[in-house]
Amino acid sequence: MSYDLVVIGSGPAGYVCAIRAAQLGLKTAVVEKRKTFGGTCLNVGCIPSKALLHASEMFEEAGHGLAALGVKVSAPELDLPKMMGHKTDTVSANVNGVAFLFKKNKIDSHIGAGRITAPGKVEVTAEDGSKSTLETKAIVIATGSDVMPLKGVDIDEKRIVSSTGALELDKVPGRLVVIGAGVIGLELGSVWRRLGAEVEVIEFLDRILPGMDDEVAKQAQRLFQKQGVKFRLGAKVTGAKATAKGVTLTVEPAAGGEAGQVQADVVLVAIGRKPYTEGLGLQDVGVAVDERGRVAIDDHYRTNVPGIYAVGDVVIGPMLAHKGEDEGIAIAEMLAGKAGHVNYDAIPAVVYTQPEIASVGKTEDELKKAGVEYNVGKFPFTANGRARANLATDGFVKVLADKATDRVLGVHIVGANAGEMIHEAVVLMEFGGSAEDLARSTHAHPTMSEAVREAALAVEKRAIHI
Repeated sequence: MSYDLVVIGSGPAGYVCAIRAAQLGLKTAVVEKRKTFGGTCLNVGCIPSKALLHASEMFEEAGHGLAALGVKVSAPELDLPKMMGHKTDTVSANVNGVAFLFKKNKIDSHIGAGRITAPGKVEVTAEDGSKSTLETKAIVIATGSDVMPLKGVDIDEKRIVSSTGALELDKVPGRLVVIGAGVIGLELGSVWRRLGAEVEVIEFLDRILPGMDDEVAKQAQRLFQKQGVKFRLGAKVTGAKATAKGVTLTVEPAAGGEAGQVQADVVLVAIGRKPYTEGLGLQDVGVAVDERGRVAIDDHYRTNVPGIYAVGDVVIGPMLAHKGEDEGIAIAEMLAGKAGHVNYDAIPAVVYTQPEIASVGKTEDELKKAGVEYNVGKFPFTANGRARANLATDGFVKVLADKATDRVLGVHIVGANAGEMIHEAVVLMEFGGSAEDLARSTHAHPTMSEAVREAALAVEKRAIHI
């Protein structure tokens, strides 16, 4: 079996890479260790979590949000098995969709664990132990990432769970403790809080959402606390003891001090993810990795071994599905002789909590550290007509523009549907647009997106509605 390209991994980076390569005429194969395609994202990550986020938001709305709009309903009853069934159906539709796209584009799929035995050779070990070898001109490693373990806290996916286990709980825990105040912890913590759990988040740093704009993170924390989520910041978990009745965590100040205990019915470990390279044979063929275990690549996704490339979570950069997709497209186009490209300054990030949090480009802290002079324009949703009508006035839009050129360097949004609104900022920044360009672009009234334009107007202190 000989190919132009073999992709190891069928997550967003891998399956998109394979499809684009096939579109460009390359004979392409994908190696996937799971029985279904789509990687972590479609099977146990982005897609199932969004199904539960939406369902739990509807449950919360029915129980607490409709009366103010003049809609009287009796208290909603949670049917958790039905909600989990919706999640499962959503996953199935997506993974089956990828399988259909592989067939449509004449991509061969090989189910089993892939191992690179030499440049141009991939050994596939099936579930029954049988082995086959694929020969190829190019290999793209797109094996994604795995849960980051925490020393002293052993995940059993029952009492102490990873994000995978948190998507499979068969009952609402009375008390859920989340270790890590990043995206995954906040999203899944919010799901179970809405369904009735008491939720506390323990974070080593003195803030939530590390890497996001500081003002955005502070506003988000206030909103989460208002919803009932408790935070213990500047604290570290050093041990966990699980029993049939629950979990006892040992927690101490991150800066040092006396340890205490925290009780939970379920503990979610969400301190981040690590590159997944297990069993790939990288050391045997001499593929270099960096100090964090990521496959080392150059600007064209090439490893140090000719003919072997890598994209997605397994390489440097934010662990985002859409970043992996764009890299998959870029390397496929490069292999086909075209000019693939990814603009890393215009990759959005979204936290799918309620309200949502979205950002693209630089934060204020990053601009300050880089010595870049900038102007700030902000606009609160409390001054937006559609937000008032929708009872969705939490949050704001912030636009950061270069002081000398007015070029937009970053946009940050806390608010309902922020994940959808951020994309006009992405397009603007992709074309090197200015705050003035955004300010002079007509926005339909009444819409939440008018707040984005008003924030751009506010860069030069000429917002209309504040």
